[in-house]
Amino acid sequence: MKSESRFAIATGCAFLLVVLLGDVSARAQDAAAKRTTRPAKKPDVYERSVPKPTLSEVRYGKHDRNVIDFWKAESDQPTPLVFIIHGGGWMGGSKERAQRFADVAKLLEAGISVTSLNYRYISQADGLEPPVQAPLHDAARALQFVRSKAAEWNIDKQRIGAAGGSAGACSSLWLAFHDDLAEPESDNVLARESTRLWCAAVTGAQTSLDPRQMKEWTPNSRYGGHAFGLQNFAEFLARRDSIEPWIAEYSPFALVSNDDPPVYLIYSAPPALGENQKDPTHTSNFGVTLQEHCEEIGVECQLVYPGAKDVQFQTPTAYLIATLTESR
Repeated sequence: MKSESRFAIATGCAFLLVVLLGDVSARAQDAAAKRTTRPAKKPDVYERSVPKPTLSEVRYGKHDRNVIDFWKAESDQPTPLVFIIHGGGWMGGSKERAQRFADVAKLLEAGISVTSLNYRYISQADGLEPPVQAPLHDAARALQFVRSKAAEWNIDKQRIGAAGGSAGACSSLWLAFHDDLAEPESDNVLARESTRLWCAAVTGAQTSLDPRQMKEWTPNSRYGGHAFGLQNFAEFLARRDSIEPWIAEYSPFALVSNDDPPVYLIYSAPPALGENQKDPTHTSNFGVTLQEHCEEIGVECQLVYPGAKDVQFQTPTAYLIATLTESR
């Protein structure tokens, strides 16, 4: 009897184990099936208010993300152009976010053509050091490409203003303040074109990539290390002196000189220098310090935030229309 009882117990346990394993396997198969049947990510699309581009997915470089969309303003004369660089921390986002940074339809109505570009993320820098060189130099090359199309697209090469948000704003300011990257003697047609801007109007810009400055302005700063291939802000700050040449080359604040174009910055909250911020990555502390720096050097810098005084333009679009169409 005892042996039969033990046999029955063992048989029952084995059956239960098979059932449990079968249930686990079935659940795993169901989960795998759900993963494989999960809807594919929807393609990025423009907001309904954005007119259909005149030209889409025009290639300006070799990488898959080196593409640009173009809206042509109707005009008998060459038109100014707004050059939109999307945000996303240089880690995400797409050109289809254009409407967040400038009103495409209003610009076209004002006789201003528009482009919006994709660029390589820092994860696609393919060994470039620092990795932020990829998105920044893509933006510069896209700008040169647009200028090379001036006759074909009826664009005024001089009157090109940049717009963008967050990382796209930082890229715009980098273009605005960086010396011209043109190579006049190059055999490459694009390389001979200028990378200088007429103006820039940006939203939520990081104006510095210097962790020491950022920590002083906003103690709970946490952004920027990834631009230089570093894991976190603590490492960014600890290694600051060793990457100082990179900061000098890629931080907009470090590049300002008295021959630079005017810029416009807008933020969603007022500044509080030296205090922790709810959104330290997009704080207007960045804007206050850049404006002071620009004024000392002799560069026009308009700053807008809730409660700011003497605001002339409520939006980047209004500023771009006025600045790109004014006489100088």
